[in-house]
Amino acid sequence: MTLDVAALRAHFPSLASGIAHFDGPGGTQTPASVGEAIARTLTGPLSNRGTSVASERNADDTVRGFREAMADLLAADPRGVVYGRSATQLTYDFSRALAKTWAQGDEIVVSQLDHDGNVRPWVQAAEARGVRVRWLRLNPDTAELDLSDLDEIVNDRTRVVAVAAASNLLGTIPPVAVIAARAHAVGALVYVDGVHYAAHASVDAAALGADLFVCSPYKFFGPHCAALVADTALLESLHPDKLLPSTDAVPERFELGTLPYEMMAGVTAAVDFIAALGDAGGSRREQLVAANRLIDEHELALRQQIETGLADLGATLHSRASERTPTLFFTLAGRDAAEASRFLASRDVLAPAGSFYAYEPFRALGLPVDSGMRVGVAAYSNDDDADRLLDGLAAFLGR
Repeated sequence: MTLDVAALRAHFPSLASGIAHFDGPGGTQTPASVGEAIARTLTGPLSNRGTSVASERNADDTVRGFREAMADLLAADPRGVVYGRSATQLTYDFSRALAKTWAQGDEIVVSQLDHDGNVRPWVQAAEARGVRVRWLRLNPDTAELDLSDLDEIVNDRTRVVAVAAASNLLGTIPPVAVIAARAHAVGALVYVDGVHYAAHASVDAAALGADLFVCSPYKFFGPHCAALVADTALLESLHPDKLLPSTDAVPERFELGTLPYEMMAGVTAAVDFIAALGDAGGSRREQLVAANRLIDEHELALRQQIETGLADLGATLHSRASERTPTLFFTLAGRDAAEASRFLASRDVLAPAGSFYAYEPFRALGLPVDSGMRVGVAAYSNDDDADRLLDGLAAFLGR
């Protein structure tokens, strides 16, 4: 089987705009079924969770459906699924909950590969607790993490290792399982930012070695929110600040205030939409795995097509890792990235320039922040989109 991209695109009303979207790493377009699920939930009988009337039961069923859907997507336990407004918010919350357990002499480890949302919360929490921060360094020549000193960086003083499953700037997929094995050998926890990874891979959080794994459904056709999965025993051991009357049950103790049921319904619809693409039998998890195989094959072919075109145009491609997502970061010698992005936008080709909150990768690459362009392929991207991108860049360069 191959992915029927034309049929898939028909589910996305926004694509009728004619825009060629390469901004998927910042957030994908949304299928009609997701919007309909949100509207149906919000406008149907809906109250705070309970069991007495239909409106209460609808809310309760929606929360349960969300947890089950994310558990299927990430090969996790529904009882360990935490809802959040964003991955950054969840990381701030959990960094502070974990920091309560740190003492002077402890260390944490962060990565130069990561979005700042998986760096600054940990650095700031460490500063507040007087804990040392160690770094996994990015090799700019390979766009991969240098793990030659992993055993020295991750040691018996390490309490948490925070690392991305994939770089939102470079697409690099680091060997998280290797890093996690070292962390677990010294008794440290592993917090994995899977925001970019979950949009381009079948995720098995436990197989990665993630004690806590966070992702954002709006990167894979859902609404703007996030989810974190962890073992329930770990969640039971953490005590976030919360209101006195609010439940101490897991995972609800981490979800502050009334939940946005309509957003949760949208997430479930997004997971179901992906599962249906596989056109396979079996459980929803099995359908998701089958769908991701088709999506990966399609996205890889488009990535290779764009890479070849960029090389022909003389662009410098900084996405060089052997294992990576269909996301490409490149610079154009002597030309301004923002100007190139504006030129493409005038042709309805959205290929952003900016920092993309990847502050540390820019520093490691020795590049000024905002100096390059990032193009990301999604399941709905097609050959025509790729041609328009490359033709637009050629026109901008006067080729």
